[in-house]
Formats: sequence, structure tokens, C-alpha cells
Amino acid sequence: MELRYETLESLVRAAEETNRKISDLVLEQQALQLETSPEEVYQEMLRSYQVMEQAAEEGIKPGLRSTSGLTGGDAYRMEQALQRGDTICGPMFTGAITRALAVSELNASMGRIVAAPTAGSCGILPGALLTFQKEKEASEQDCVMSLFTASAVGMVIAKNACLAGAQGGCQAECGSASAMAAAALVELAGGSPKMIAHGVAIALKNILGLVCDPVAGLVEIPCIKRNAAGVANALCAAEMALAGVHSAIPADEVILAMKRIGDAMSPALKETAEGGLAATPTGKRLYQQVFGRGPSSLG
Repeated sequence: MELRYETLESLVRAAEETNRKISDLVLEQQALQLETSPEEVYQEMLRSYQVMEQAAEEGIKPGLRSTSGLTGGDAYRMEQALQRGDTICGPMFTGAITRALAVSELNASMGRIVAAPTAGSCGILPGALLTFQKEKEASEQDCVMSLFTASAVGMVIAKNACLAGAQGGCQAECGSASAMAAAALVELAGGSPKMIAHGVAIALKNILGLVCDPVAGLVEIPCIKRNAAGVANALCAAEMALAGVHSAIPADEVILAMKRIGDAMSPALKETAEGGLAATPTGKRLYQQVFGRGPSSLG
């Protein structure tokens, strides 16, 4: 069965008709398309997952600072709170946002990460999957396979909307990553293909309209903390979908709505650093702190 990634509904239908997981179908189709073996495709995804794991470990280390000096050390602070048991929501939730922060902070420090689907949203999938593996004692193989489902969701979004903040705002970056993570979590937890679609829809709906307004034009403020919010949203969406909660609006319609919202969004709110938090007095001061001049002198 050929997968075209035109709609999420078509992926769900293909999985239901063959009584297989979406990830299995995607792995098989990618191997055929790349004219290689499923094992080789799996090994490539495994390497990406291992890079995610390494990034999370590196990003939690104390003393990590970004090249600009604006960010760093928050993942370590969260990890310390987790170790003390000084958290509200427990190890699954806190661990996920800790790892999301860690990978994002490593990205800002010029470390090696996996763009999932973008560098600006790189912490969400690792935060979700690495924490699920640790806290739920899931196998590495299952977590790697869930990345194929997440990737399929990303391809559907890319085909019908976009993944870049410069085109669609942060809803296209952290929103898409959050939807991808929700899909992976639902499959990992044994949810059905339809549950995966509901998880995607719920996650993406929750972040519709999110603008891209990086302070000083850097993928740090507020991007890093939005990765933490994105993984929290993925957990929320997955929990609801697994409990049988349905999205009133189908996932494919939510994706199209995201595109229309992105198209209508002001250019000042799409990675130009001309609006939103970047235009606040503190945002302008931080710009000057980093570059030695005000935003108005850019160009």
C-alpha cells in the first residue's frame, strides 16, 4: 500500500485496513522509496534517536551557556529539582520538560541536535520519548519506531501547511513538533491509529496562532521555554486521546486551519524579531546587549 502523506486520515485508514501500526507502514514504505532494506532505514532512525539522547545528556550539564550568553542552565536547575523530588507533577512531566529544555539549550550552545522537525523545536520529541522510555521502561526499539509515526505526521503537516516559523509562526515549529510527539506517545502507549489522529489534532489545536518572535533574532528567548511547553502539551494531548477523548475537528482540518492562520499572520510575528516579545523594552535591551546596537540599526 503506497503512502502519499497527503492526509493523516489516509495513514489511519491504511493502518486500520492492514491491521498494522503506522510506524510499521512508514518504515516499509521508506525502505522501498530509498531502495534499501527496512533494517538500514531503522538503523538510520536509531542513530538520530541516539543523538537525541546524547543531546539531552549534554544539555543538562551545569555551566552550559549559549553563544550569546542569554540562556543556559535551566535544564540543570530542573534536573536538580527533579532529583530533590521538589516538583509538582512528578518525574514523567518534569523529566519531559527538563529534557526538552536540555536539548534546546544545547542547540543554542551550538551543540549537536536533531532538527525534529526544526532546530527551534528540537527538544520536544526527545523530551517526550526519552522520558517515556525511562519512566515507563519502554524498549529503545519501540521508541525508535514511534519516530516513524512522528515523522509521518510531520510529512503530512509539511505537505499541507508548513514547518518553518518564518512561514507559519511558532505554531508551525513547536506546534508541529508537539503534534508529532503526541502521535509518538499515543502509539508507544498502545493507542489505536484513530487515537493517534485525535492526539495530533488536540496538540495542534492547543498551539494554533502561536507567533514566532525571537528576541534579538536568536532561537533562544522565548523558543527554549516553548519547547518545554510543547512537550507538556504533547503529554496533555496524548493523555486525552488515550482516554478516548475525541477532537471535534479532525486533524487534517486542524492542519489546514494552521496554514490559513499562518498565512494571515503579520510578517512581524514570523521570525523577523520585529514584533511580540522581541519588540518589548527588555527584548530591545537584550538585542543591544548581544549586538552592541539597537534593533533599528539592523540592516
